[in-house]
Amino acid sequence: MLIEWQWGAIALFSVVWVELVRDSYHLLSHFWKPLYRLHNIHHRVFRPDLTVIDPALYRRSQWQNDVPEHSVMLAASLLPFFLTSHWIGLTGTVYTFFFLISAIGRGLGWSYVDELTDITHRPGAFTKLPGRWFVNRPYHWRHHFDDQRAYYCSTFTILDKLLGNSISLKGKRVAVTGASGTLGKGLLEALRDRGAKVTALTSKSESVVLKDHSEVNTITWKLGHEEEIISELEKIDILILNHGVNVYGERTPSAIECSYEVNAFSSWRLLESFLTTIRTNEDKACKEVWVNTSEAEVSPALSPLYELSKRTLGDLVTLRRLDSPCVIRKIILGPFKSKLNPFGVMSGSWVAKQIVNLAVRDFRNIVVTINPFTYLIFPLKEFFVSLYFRLFSSKT
Repeated sequence: MLIEWQWGAIALFSVVWVELVRDSYHLLSHFWKPLYRLHNIHHRVFRPDLTVIDPALYRRSQWQNDVPEHSVMLAASLLPFFLTSHWIGLTGTVYTFFFLISAIGRGLGWSYVDELTDITHRPGAFTKLPGRWFVNRPYHWRHHFDDQRAYYCSTFTILDKLLGNSISLKGKRVAVTGASGTLGKGLLEALRDRGAKVTALTSKSESVVLKDHSEVNTITWKLGHEEEIISELEKIDILILNHGVNVYGERTPSAIECSYEVNAFSSWRLLESFLTTIRTNEDKACKEVWVNTSEAEVSPALSPLYELSKRTLGDLVTLRRLDSPCVIRKIILGPFKSKLNPFGVMSGSWVAKQIVNLAVRDFRNIVVTINPFTYLIFPLKEFFVSLYFRLFSSKT
């Protein structure tokens, strides 16, 4: 006899199972021509503002795309029942039947069915950021108008996370600060390998050259004059704030000023400048900021001013995330070998690849370290600090 938690587990599995079937069908329809001929009509229905181009075409797309997709889901939904021999295994069947009836209703042109059931295709301004675990309008919009070879999921984002399709970097204009450093160059290479159009932001006058001797589009900026490159930031889709300085054991007034100005306040000004460029639905769906705040947020770095300034930046980013018009990712890195840390044990290029691998799986907090405690401590710290800021601060 099944106990209550087993009932819930079977019901949840049956629902997740049919959603994985749906997303797999969707994925296949972009690579198998017979299915793509049926699916392609779905991509011809909507304008970029998600208004329907032709109601007749919309109804036809339901019969060619949605109804076949949900029929496959319905057939697959019987598997949990056969595996468990219990009626609770039919939860996914009931769940799928709702989608099938809704698709038939939309195909027949029933009044208000599309408004009530086709939620991810409703027009209007985006009021939320792309979902992390659940597909919402900004998330699905990207599948239509950012990259049709990514963002395949319909309800849960599980399959996209597994495949690394939660974020598409193809054709994205990505700018990296601290680009002349070890990690900066590693990020430029890893992003370029993913199809991104990379730009190096550096305080040095020389152009940034990568390992393969290729020269990267380089923009020089000055500390304290971040507003001078706003016109360049307008053209950027993803801004990666990666620059920093380590004064090691110094504690002089000039070291304090330098640490906070470089590690915290310059990044903050660049972040705020970039956020002013986010105005449209496309900006809200596709633009992002990645901020390298370091493992120093939660553990010693044997450099007090580096720790203090990076923790300040980390807390400011946590605060800004509460009302940000775009996704802001934190990058929490352990010791990798670089000019800032010649004693690091990880390779900068390897770390850069891991950052990108986690980003395309939509990790909002990207942790790459050899310290297992950071993976436990940082999420707790971020949750409680964010909760504290939410409870005791206001955007008005």
